[in-house]
Amino acid sequence: MVMTGETVNPKAYPLADAQLTITIMDLVQQASNYKQLKKGANEATKTLNRGISEFVVMAADAEPLEILLHLPLLAEDKNVPYVFVPSKQALGRACGVTRPVIACSVTTNEGSQLKSQIQQLKDAIEKLLI
Repeated sequence: MVMTGETVNPKAYPLADAQLTITIMDLVQQASNYKQLKKGANEATKTLNRGISEFVVMAADAEPLEILLHLPLLAEDKNVPYVFVPSKQALGRACGVTRPVIACSVTTNEGSQLKSQIQQLKDAIEKLLI
């Protein structure tokens, strides 16, 4: 994944580093296969309000970024970890669609095979916030 020289909006905090971004994209892709993924800012908002969101991933290059800055506030209210990744194009690919995706939410599922991976990623995201 090639990063352009433009700096990421400082409001996009916490921003995942390259290694964590790869891990996130991987899990988002698997969640998509397991039907545990809601794509888009509106869908992510709904999962947070319903309390079924495990974590929220947002794209730092959303234009304007303000269209998804309600999500971190909501996520903090609900104690859901959230993280920014550098590229909406890459996030869209990980979500299994051809369009750019500015936000997505991985949802809870009782007997999910992804439980341990989701937990590890949540811990990693929470470390970023410290």
